[in-house]
Amino acid sequence: MKNTTKNNSPDNSTRRNVILGATAAAASLLSSNSFAKDGHHHHHSNSNSSLIDTAADCIKKGEACDAHCIQLVKNGDTSIADCMSSVAEMLASCTALSKLAAQQSNHLKAMAKVCIDVCKECEKECRKHKKHAECKACADACKDCIEACEKTVA
Repeated sequence: MKNTTKNNSPDNSTRRNVILGATAAAASLLSSNSFAKDGHHHHHSNSNSSLIDTAADCIKKGEACDAHCIQLVKNGDTSIADCMSSVAEMLASCTALSKLAAQQSNHLKAMAKVCIDVCKECEKECRKHKKHAECKACADACKDCIEACEKTVA
């Protein structure tokens, strides 16, 4: 009788060694990355985490507002155009704010000042359309971001 299993063939042996080696390497990397993260986290925590979270929430609500505005424009409602424009500027400024805050940039205070102005305009425009839940949520998020930015520049 002929043995049809190929467990000891050179192909399977090589494949098994490659898989075992890759698994060992991955485990080694994961454990060293975990150690590095833990060590790094304890020594350099980001004091801007609240500002980052607030900016992220503003971006999230702004994206929803923007999508809603686009749908309204597609349906012929052009009264929302100024709101769309202000949301686009807010998204750009809050994205920059978040990135500078995450990197603890020396330019964070300057960006926070710009973001205050941009978010004030966005909040004002969105409040005009507060009958739309997305616009109201965006305006409220802008208000929160303004407050967080004011703490940063103080």
